[in-house]
Amino acid sequence: MTASHLLVPVPIPDRVAALIGSCIPPHILAAEFDAECAAREVRRFRGPRLGIEDQADREQALSELARANKTLAAHHPLLAVRPGSSW
Repeated sequence: MTASHLLVPVPIPDRVAALIGSCIPPHILAAEFDAECAAREVRRFRGPRLGIEDQADREQALSELARANKTLAAHHPLLAVRPGSSW
């Protein structure tokens, strides 16, 4: 019996990724890319003491993430990206 937390992620070959990407509408792919970038930005600005500019940047990244997630969730609810997720 294997535990799911012990599984090692296997990279997808480029041709398989291209085939999967060709089946998804371009605006969904763009929203997925935007959501991943925004989630990465949100993770950068963590901590109890953020400056005013850092707080503004974090809020901007959160709004971009929400905008991209709205598009993704309209296509499929499980596509939404969370700031703390590893995907």
